[in-house]
Amino acid sequence: MSTFTATRLSAADASVTVLSNTSFVTDWARRYFGTWWNAFEVPANSVCAGPLVTADLDEKTVTDLATLVGARHHDEVTYAKARLALTRDGTGVITGVSPDEGLAYRSERFGGRVTVVGRTVEPLALATARIAREMIRAALLRDGWTLLHASAVVRGGRALLSFGDKGAGKTTTALLLASCGAQLLANDRVFVKIVGDDLQVLPWPSAAAVGLGLLDALGLYDVVRDRLKAGERLHPTQHQDVTDALLAGRREPLWEPGGGRERKVQVFPDQFSAWFGMEPATSACAAALLFPRIDPAAAPTLVDGDRVLGDSDFMSGATEDRYPDHFGLARGVDGGGSPLARSAVAGRLAALPHHQVVLGHDVQANTDFLSKIAESL
Repeated sequence: MSTFTATRLSAADASVTVLSNTSFVTDWARRYFGTWWNAFEVPANSVCAGPLVTADLDEKTVTDLATLVGARHHDEVTYAKARLALTRDGTGVITGVSPDEGLAYRSERFGGRVTVVGRTVEPLALATARIAREMIRAALLRDGWTLLHASAVVRGGRALLSFGDKGAGKTTTALLLASCGAQLLANDRVFVKIVGDDLQVLPWPSAAAVGLGLLDALGLYDVVRDRLKAGERLHPTQHQDVTDALLAGRREPLWEPGGGRERKVQVFPDQFSAWFGMEPATSACAAALLFPRIDPAAAPTLVDGDRVLGDSDFMSGATEDRYPDHFGLARGVDGGGSPLARSAVAGRLAALPHHQVVLGHDVQANTDFLSKIAESL
């Protein structure tokens, strides 16, 4: 008879419980979400109400659900970069099968109860964490939070948010400040909500993508390489070419074939503290906005400009592009928050101090410069 274990996640007033017949899944959830979303073990026999993700390692059930979906009219879609056959019955139950990953999904009660079944344990753990995160996201957005495309660090409970497109320097800014005493709240996105007179900020736990060149410039390359050589692992979404480059000691950036996107190191959330000594923050009040830009030949400095928040600074769509809301978790809420909440947050953010900065390739000069800005919060 299977023994079940359970982990509960909570962020603000949103919570989800992960229940599984293999402890690898619930251990993974506690590790992945950690202090960011207050992940802790709960007795499996206490799980009776509230949003729930049940994760079963059960090859037969995957086969049975694949047969069921194949016998019905179904749509062929993409989810988490994998094929997904998807069908919905007359009661609103959504069933999906991902043959490439050996996974099956069943969503009930308008996305409030989701079952994930897998043939092998690691894909099951990744898929379960992904669903649990999307359920938390949906609950927070329904409660008036918005989701910004920004990194964030915290000093004394006050958050400095950095905005910009890919390559602008959001990750560089966050990691430089976290390396000199600031707490790391988010690498790429944050939840924000007006609470009284404050603009509250919550983290979005996820693997962080850090380029090999940036990792080297920050003095973290050898830490990662030594850990890998000792048998530890980075996040499994990392491309094998990146792992091979690290083990071989190659430090130059890696690019997808044809000059596409850079292939980066994928760091678990908990590895920022365990490997790099960068402590996490779990919440803060927004205090200032930073708009960085990288110019390799420049000395770090403040620059004039009229950069303000735009639509690209808010996450949008039912969910992010890799994880469309195929399982009805969002219940119609936009992936970046309601228009009313977004407008209110944008107004509050516009009233905060704005700093447009240029950063060069001198790491120590960048760190000293950014620290002075952070200390002024």
